[in-house]
Amino acid sequence: MYELTIIIPAYNEENSLKQFLPEVISFCEEKKFKLIVVNDGSSDGTQKVLKIFSSPVLFIIHNKLNKGYGGAIKTGVAAAETTYCITIDADGQHELKDVEKLFNEIKNSDADMVVGRRSTGGNAYRNAGRSLIRSVAKLLMPVHIHDLNSGMKIYNTALAKKYLHLCPNTMAYSDVIALVFISQRHLVKEIPVTIHPRTSGTSTINTLTAFETLKQILNIVLLFNPMRVFFPLSVFFILVSIAWGLPIVLKGNGVSVGAMLGIITGIVFFLLGLLAEQLSLIRKNLNG
Repeated sequence: MYELTIIIPAYNEENSLKQFLPEVISFCEEKKFKLIVVNDGSSDGTQKVLKIFSSPVLFIIHNKLNKGYGGAIKTGVAAAETTYCITIDADGQHELKDVEKLFNEIKNSDADMVVGRRSTGGNAYRNAGRSLIRSVAKLLMPVHIHDLNSGMKIYNTALAKKYLHLCPNTMAYSDVIALVFISQRHLVKEIPVTIHPRTSGTSTINTLTAFETLKQILNIVLLFNPMRVFFPLSVFFILVSIAWGLPIVLKGNGVSVGAMLGIITGIVFFLLGLLAEQLSLIRKNLNG
């Protein structure tokens, strides 16, 4: 009967939930969607606020300790029993009509994930961060999605559960889950959605979030396609070493120790890449 579960991670969103949650519950009851709200160890009155609400479509999970944004979503995905699940934020920034829009898109296109692409307007600092993250990701793997860290994503629940162990508990979850789907050759699409300014509460996104995300992107690339990292490093050291040492050889001064060290370093990186590729294949086979 139910095909979609809306998952809302909530950390210290007492005021936002008072305004936003009644609307979401009514929407889910009307559209026959399930709703999972994960209170991620909030220290404010979020738990008391959630006790006010009751509905056949509503399921509330209370994490005793704060697991992080990704950890809260992973808790919700693990509990979902519908074919699809979609994540939205608890601060009321997402429009519910976009939930139905993404739901129709994933069914009609038979996609495995659909990302809600936000407009480029708004906070210039965050837009720059998004661009940096996508640029780094594109250097390491083919990425056709523009808004990797969008908080509104709908995906096949079974596939999401399969890859949860690869995703971090931090804010980097949004980027990593999309990159995992892309790297595993699942169909990932993107359509525009509307975002409203936060009305209350405080965002936990900061500069450290961007660095954490870049680190997690590198981890995923090393897991699924390590040669994307090791081969360019190998070529770089070998070519630079040859360019450095060749003029010295042509002058009759022998082989430069620095050039030889650089060439050996390049060869070592190449061999490490081959070893990492073998380990990656073994892990993929073990995970089916």
